[in-house]
Amino acid sequence: MPATTQPDRPRRRRTAALLAATVSLATAGALAAALPADAHGNPGGQGHKPSRYQDVQLLSFNDLHGNLEPPSGSSGRVTELQADGTTKTIDAGGVEYLATHLRDARKGNPYSITAAGGDMVGASPLISGLFHDEPTIEALNKLDLDVTSVGNHEFDEGAKELARLQNGGCHPTEGCYTDKKFKGADFPYLAANVLDEKTKKPILKPYWVWKKNGVKVGFIGVTLEGTPGIVSADGVKGLQFKDEVETINKYAKELQKQGVKSIVALIHEGGFPASASYNYDCDASGGGSGISGPIVDIAKNVTPAVDALVTGHTHNAYVCTINDPSGQPRMVTSAASFGRLYTDTTLTYDRKTGDIARTAVKSANHVVTRTVPKAADLTALIGKWNTLAAPIGNRAIGYISGDVNNTGTESPMGDLIADAQLAYGKKLDPETDLALMNPGGVRAGLTYAAKGSEGDGVVTYAEGFTVQPFANTVNLQDFTGAQVIQALKEQVSGTNTAAPKVLQVSSGLTYTLDLTKTGADRVVIDSIKLNGSAIDPAATYRVATNSFLAGGGDGFTTLGQGTGDLVGTDDLTALADYLTANSSATTPITPPAANRINIVQ
Repeated sequence: MPATTQPDRPRRRRTAALLAATVSLATAGALAAALPADAHGNPGGQGHKPSRYQDVQLLSFNDLHGNLEPPSGSSGRVTELQADGTTKTIDAGGVEYLATHLRDARKGNPYSITAAGGDMVGASPLISGLFHDEPTIEALNKLDLDVTSVGNHEFDEGAKELARLQNGGCHPTEGCYTDKKFKGADFPYLAANVLDEKTKKPILKPYWVWKKNGVKVGFIGVTLEGTPGIVSADGVKGLQFKDEVETINKYAKELQKQGVKSIVALIHEGGFPASASYNYDCDASGGGSGISGPIVDIAKNVTPAVDALVTGHTHNAYVCTINDPSGQPRMVTSAASFGRLYTDTTLTYDRKTGDIARTAVKSANHVVTRTVPKAADLTALIGKWNTLAAPIGNRAIGYISGDVNNTGTESPMGDLIADAQLAYGKKLDPETDLALMNPGGVRAGLTYAAKGSEGDGVVTYAEGFTVQPFANTVNLQDFTGAQVIQALKEQVSGTNTAAPKVLQVSSGLTYTLDLTKTGADRVVIDSIKLNGSAIDPAATYRVATNSFLAGGGDGFTTLGQGTGDLVGTDDLTALADYLTANSSATTPITPPAANRINIVQ
């Protein structure tokens, strides 16, 4: 698909006053002190012609994951570093509040762009996920999002569904959810490094150019090259994912040939700052050493033609400068996740050169507090979809005696899901021995306190959906004992060496994980037992996993090599059936103790 440039679109947020506004005298004065005069000798271009140096506001966020309503628990809080070195937590998020913050931030900034770093949809709460994320696209339209890259979760339902979210149209099997046809996204999704295997061309636009009164800023969008390893095989079937740096550098050259010299990369890959505080000074230790992870190497190798990097994927918050290949610092940002933060970056555009004055770039993360008025149009949108979801979401599927947390290397929620999949597996095949669940597939825990009128301890379908929103199937496969042992080793070796992905295990499977060791040696082989007996490397075991793991996802290549495949129902149904069969109002389920893995640290 050929890339296009796009002129200004009529925007609801643009008032006549804003269109007539120019850079403030204070800003112009500050720039005049740091930047050369324009061709007429006017500092900062304060003459009859437009200012040579024009501040362009870039508002950005990432990893919304369909969180239209304020996220709960730790997912709805951010940590703030105080001047005295202490920290405090702040409730944050919710698109009703995000809309208000973004609209307030745009006031007085006629040159304003709003961009995102991918994972706008996918792994979404029921209000959006139940309707294949149409509600989130509608919300992003109301937020006046200008452009976003794709993320790995944009491929959860495959390239055809992503194209529908972009272009509109009712769902191919479920049809229209309202009396109006779904219009799709008002903004372009960019997928520069995602190619159709047959045509070798990007499946969506690789870049997009924002224009206003002679100012041009290009955006290139990519997702992480490793997307196939963290998305179901069906979701990426027929697609190729290319190297992030090579792709960005390629299209930066193409933009430059078109006369676009101000370029921002939207990259769905991220890093790990040394502090969890959203306002942590990433550069305090010098040279960008306050951040680690994949984005560091990417930033160091992306061409200097790119002026700023908006990133995501790791759900962390940071504002850092990382030196580009020429040794010059370049801004790299991420706004955590779930709409809890937004980033405000000032790009100073030089009309004479058409480029960004990199030394003048400033950026900061801001909390989407819930102390501002809600945006009425977003409140109405949420109300509309909640009304449609209520008959399904409010249905009780089980009862719990306390919070089932999704915290720790082994979590009570992870164990509960594994037990549910083992029970379902035994229904399909009584010879099923154990179940394994990937930790990233457990999106939340269950809280004892009621979130609505259902009553304390009641688990609703909506709550279950929040825990398991992917619609993976429960699959049964045969593995040798040696393969089961190898799969456990893959938790802490190979692609999972630096960031272990510890599988959640069903009741009866126990072993020791020694985190004081390195790599595969962290798994103590002699400790691996099933129902008290050592795993026999030569024996065959019937194992229940979800379809993501059965496809070798998350670096578990061994789990993609099973035999005797049997595909069952979706994983949420398995959880709901387990809760319904094993709990009641008088005999609720007790949260698992999360003591199946003996963790040595």
